[in-house]
Amino acid sequence: MTCQLFAISFDATRPRRLAEFWSGVLGREVADDPLGGVALLPDDDAGFRIRFLPTASEKVGQNRAHFDLTSTSLEDQRQTVARALELGGRHIDVGQGPEADHVVLADPDGNEFCVIEPGNNFLAGCGFVGALACDGTQKVGYFWSAALGWPLVWDQDEETAIQSPLGGPKITWGGPPLMPRTGKQRLHFDLVPPAGGDQRAEVDRLLTLGATRIDIGQGDVSWVVLADPDGNEFCVLPAR
Repeated sequence: MTCQLFAISFDATRPRRLAEFWSGVLGREVADDPLGGVALLPDDDAGFRIRFLPTASEKVGQNRAHFDLTSTSLEDQRQTVARALELGGRHIDVGQGPEADHVVLADPDGNEFCVIEPGNNFLAGCGFVGALACDGTQKVGYFWSAALGWPLVWDQDEETAIQSPLGGPKITWGGPPLMPRTGKQRLHFDLVPPAGGDQRAEVDRLLTLGATRIDIGQGDVSWVVLADPDGNEFCVLPAR
């Protein structure tokens, strides 16, 4: 059995403020996170937590990953944008150009996200959070497919995407060239061993798939910090 995606975690200068913003946008419940910080609970069996963990470091540069939110109509897209702006989001320019049908916004901590136009067939049936769109190589898409046991649903021109067998959001990687790193990433995956699984065995399995151990100053903690083949940090939490 493979590990499970427990959460997508954000480093946040104001964790509760950011959780309240995303709660208002996504309609998810806010809860104190047992592992620290604040979390939005999954809205279905195919979902994952979204965690907001405290940091003193301000965001620098563009994130390597962002959420793509879907729309059922142009009016629905407009309402999502308006709700995000009312909650403290803002329009940003990441080079999308004036002809783009999607709308690029940033949350109150500066994390980019997109509100996708209606009729996007690639995200059809994925839910309101249609995808976590990542900057990454084909190799890293293969790694995460094997790590999570999620099948590839796209593999073309060095672009890859995976999706849980239960459905829900896709995780996509756009292929090279990769954006330059700007220090520790603001977003990372938190994994947990499968029910009845062992953390050490799961770490060993991920290392054989191409992960590496890294030190980001975590000290003596119960989780293990690794990096995927593109150097993206992620954590393996203790068995739950």
